[in-house]
Amino acid sequence: MTEKNTWEAFFNAHAPVYEDNAFTKNTVREVDFLLEELSLQPGGSILDVGCGTGRHSIELAKRGYAVTGLDLSSEMLARAADAAKAARVNVDWIHADATRFALPGRHDGAVCLCEGAFGLLGQGDDPIGQPLSILGNISRSLKPQAKALLTVLNATAVLRKHTNMDIAERRFDPLTMVVSSEHPPREGLPAVAVRERAFTPTELNLLFRLAGMSVLNMWGGTAGNWGRRTLDLDEIEIMIVAQKIAEPYDIRELVRPGC
Repeated sequence: MTEKNTWEAFFNAHAPVYEDNAFTKNTVREVDFLLEELSLQPGGSILDVGCGTGRHSIELAKRGYAVTGLDLSSEMLARAADAAKAARVNVDWIHADATRFALPGRHDGAVCLCEGAFGLLGQGDDPIGQPLSILGNISRSLKPQAKALLTVLNATAVLRKHTNMDIAERRFDPLTMVVSSEHPPREGLPAVAVRERAFTPTELNLLFRLAGMSVLNMWGGTAGNWGRRTLDLDEIEIMIVAQKIAEPYDIRELVRPGC
């Protein structure tokens, strides 16, 4: 798979320093939280969408779960595979775009964490169709009544951060909640242009419903500070716990051009 998405280029270059991020230091505690919220039985199967260097996937595999880790970045997956080998655990690593994958089996649970996929838009991605595609693929990968846990950017915090000048200079679009920016993947490299999408709780309820999932809870979900706490306006991320209740709608019909 060649690079078709600026996020793929960004994460391929960022992979060597990803584990240096402060929010990656709470893996064991986060997996404790995930297992409790997803109600996973010992030995169950779990899908990790946007798995990155595999820190959650590997910790889950250490505890006896059958894990599939999927990511857009081949360099992230290479580091994940090396880490899994060092930890002497098996994880099924899949190099794929979260908007375009289909797996042969159904899983007992799924996660998509730390903006690993959901809300990361390619330069030409539709801000409604792209997240719907990801949610639909996750939903189709779940067994009936299985749960999923995702973290996404909080629209209220994004709104409070930006100004009318940001809108005028096209750094932020309040109609789509899309932030456009340029960041170097790591020190010494040129900046990469990327687009990120933030969400409101009401639209998340609708998007999950269209994808065949019912939202059970929404909490403050900022990386490194997960908790069952009321979402506030400045919380960077929203945590969503949802349950598979139906098959997704045909997303192509929902986002036809001109609709």
